[in-house]
Amino acid sequence: MIRAVVFDVGECLVDETREYGTWADWLGVPRHTFAAMFGAVIAQGRDYRETFQEFRPGFDLTEQREKRAAAGKPEWFGEDDLYPDVRPTLAALREAGLWVGIAGNQTVRAGGLLRGLDLPTDMIATSDDWGASKPDVAFFEHVIEATPAGPGEILYVGDRLDNDIRPAVKAGLLTALIRRGPWGTIQRNDPDAERITTMRIDSLDELPRRIAAFNVAEH
Repeated sequence: MIRAVVFDVGECLVDETREYGTWADWLGVPRHTFAAMFGAVIAQGRDYRETFQEFRPGFDLTEQREKRAAAGKPEWFGEDDLYPDVRPTLAALREAGLWVGIAGNQTVRAGGLLRGLDLPTDMIATSDDWGASKPDVAFFEHVIEATPAGPGEILYVGDRLDNDIRPAVKAGLLTALIRRGPWGTIQRNDPDAERITTMRIDSLDELPRRIAAFNVAEH
């Protein structure tokens, strides 16, 4: 049975359109050009951070984050950047008696922003908190350690096969692939999107019903 649900952040809970737009502005690149290169890099199976290298070779993302903050333009997201299905779904899952967590590849700053949104969750953690980043299986070992359920009772929800689904499955977790955002759209026809996922969804709204049906079937 699924007893706990843990969510990725970017493009699962948070629409990153505005955030990547501000990176394009920081680089002095038209937003549509940056978006096109971003998609091309993902489609080639490369690390999304290589997008920055295409425009500025030697670009150090960590260093540039600090420069943005020093310039009064730090990375930021708020209530308006949450997908509209986020709050209702998290609340519905908790009302159904499920333990709900959020864990993604995020900075300490992003973790603070998430906690400031007062989402209906039992845990919010980031890769910076744990010192382990996806797709390292160690990240998912932290998820298991922090969750009051066994690996086979935890559903990890993410938009990426490479960073979320494959390593979560390797760690023994159940998985839900949400098909939205750049990765979710580009990777949706990959054979693994169907072969190794527990369920595929187009909206978080589907989760309460799908989890309830899964648990009934497991009985």
